[in-house]
Amino acid sequence: MLYYLFRYLNQLDFPGAGMFEYISFRSALAIMTSLFIATVFGKKIILLLQKQQIGEIVRDLGLAGQMEKKGTPTMGGIIIIISILIPVLLFAKLDNVYILLMIITTIWLGFIGFIDDYIKVFKKDKAGLSGKLKVAGQIGLGLIVGLTLYINDDVVVREKTSMSEIGIQTELVDEGFISQAPGTTRLTTDEKSTKTTIPFFKNNEFDYESLVAFGGEYAPMLAWLVFIIITIFIVTAVSNGANITDGLDGLATGSSAIIGATLGILAYVSGHVVYADYLNIMYIPNSGELVIFIAAFIGATIGFMWYNSYPAQVFMGDTGSLSLGGIIAVFAIIIHKELLIPVLCGIFLVENISVMMQVSWFKYTRKKYGEGRRIFKMAPLHHHYQMKGYPEPKIVTRFWIIGIFLAIITIVTLKIR
Repeated sequence: MLYYLFRYLNQLDFPGAGMFEYISFRSALAIMTSLFIATVFGKKIILLLQKQQIGEIVRDLGLAGQMEKKGTPTMGGIIIIISILIPVLLFAKLDNVYILLMIITTIWLGFIGFIDDYIKVFKKDKAGLSGKLKVAGQIGLGLIVGLTLYINDDVVVREKTSMSEIGIQTELVDEGFISQAPGTTRLTTDEKSTKTTIPFFKNNEFDYESLVAFGGEYAPMLAWLVFIIITIFIVTAVSNGANITDGLDGLATGSSAIIGATLGILAYVSGHVVYADYLNIMYIPNSGELVIFIAAFIGATIGFMWYNSYPAQVFMGDTGSLSLGGIIAVFAIIIHKELLIPVLCGIFLVENISVMMQVSWFKYTRKKYGEGRRIFKMAPLHHHYQMKGYPEPKIVTRFWIIGIFLAIITIVTLKIR
């Protein structure tokens, strides 16, 4: 909202109003505002949660320090959601389709998580919202995202934009967004595309249409169908991965902050025509605005860690964890970097896989030998290390270090092919 106010003031030559045209300036304001809201107002929300006796319900699983967490305020994801949405509403362009999708994602999954937490806390039902309803909600969001990216005319890609075309002169506006200079001609065109970035390959683009080449003239439409199905899968998998990872103080929050910072870099270079040309990647017009959203995301997660780090004063609950995972998934899909998720979100992936391995092996051995056997001492993986006697802060810190390593690998894939 402030963007439009200062844009109007800039037309009136109001001193300093032109700063709001710069993505870097608005991103800085977004991260500072989200940090302020999460740390200052977060305390007030925690006190309110305590007053309403909205505490964590803990089952005794024999983990060190586990029962000490009983009664700690939960549903703290409200702090994260508020800290993201307010800066975005203040500093982002609200007519940008990508920003609107991210706002919808945050509210949609936040609401599903809120219902789950509400059932657990107030209805005293440890199971919470049924798995089928959760998945239905995630599928619904995946459909909204996939169909919007397919239908909306503003969702286009400019592949390998060249800044060195003979006879072409350009000028930079808003940190890399191209405005055609008077009397010149631009030879590039924006188009719908089902291509995405694939890591470590020289021609680092993969087109979903290649999977349905047998469709002939219907191949482009079938490619979008494949894309929508993949979108649904990614949204469901990553949001559930973040949810499973949220088992130790600061683990999911810190991991999400690291992933968010990496996605911010990827969004900036994808939405900046100069860097997109230099890195030889597809340029996505108008996606640079997403940097403001991810800046608010980073500020919100780091600010929340002020209270969520060991020993936690508040837990995010499903209200926060489902939102964080969904935001990461949809953001990566929008900037055509969803195939980097297995690397970038490696922590979430391993946590997910550890649960699937444990459950599958237990069921198989119970059927074959009459008693269930386990691969890990406990799943998800972070609990395995707890059972081995590792202190909680050490586990979290080492997972963060691995997350940083994976983030570096993800960024390096832009050049190493």
